[in-house]
Amino acid sequence: MGKPYSVLVVDDHPLLRRGICELVSSDEDFTLFGEAGNGLDALTTLQKDEPDIVLLDLNMKGMSGLDTLNALRQEGITARIVILTVSDAKQDVIRLLRAGADGYLLKDTEPDLLLEQLKNAMLGHRVVSDEVEAYMYELKNASADDEWITSLTPRELQILQELAEGKSNRVISEDLHISEGTVKVHVKNLLRKANAKSRTEMAVRYLNH
Repeated sequence: MGKPYSVLVVDDHPLLRRGICELVSSDEDFTLFGEAGNGLDALTTLQKDEPDIVLLDLNMKGMSGLDTLNALRQEGITARIVILTVSDAKQDVIRLLRAGADGYLLKDTEPDLLLEQLKNAMLGHRVVSDEVEAYMYELKNASADDEWITSLTPRELQILQELAEGKSNRVISEDLHISEGTVKVHVKNLLRKANAKSRTEMAVRYLNH
C-alpha cells in the first residue's frame, strides 16, 4: 500500500462530509476513494474494491458506526477503519476499539493533526485523540478472558460465532464457502488463542464475554 493512500469517507452529515473529503483531497499523500452517507452505502461501495482507509462516523441514522464496522470486518474488508466522531464517551471508545477499529478520533481535531493521524494509522499504529487516550489503559487492562477475542481475525471471529451456534465443521464450511480443512485449521488456532480444551468451553466463554 504505497502513497497516495485512498480514503473512503462515511458520514451522514452532507456538509461535514464534504469538508472532510476536501481536506483529504488537499494532501498529496491521500486520494479520495469515495464518500457514503450511511453504512449500507459504504458496504455497497466496497463490494468491488476497497480503499486503504475508511473514515467512519459513529452516530449515523440506520446502521451505526459499530454496526458498519462489524459488517465491513465480516465482509473481509482489510482497510484501516478509523472512527471520526463527536462522542468522547468511554464506552464508545472501548467498544469500537474492541470491535477492531484502527483508530478513534474526535471531530474537533485540528485538520493537520487529523491528516497526520491517518498517516500514522497507515504505518500500523492505533491512533486515538488525546482526550480519549486515558481509556486505552482500561482497554489494555480489560479482563484477560476477553483479550483472546480481541486478537481474532475477522474470519476467526466468524467461525467462532458459528461454533457458538453449535454448528459442525461441515456446516460452517458450507456457510462460509471454505473447505472443511480450512475450518479445522481455524478451529485449531481458535482453541490455541482461547487456551481452551474444547469447542464447547470456547463457545461458552465467547457467549459470556
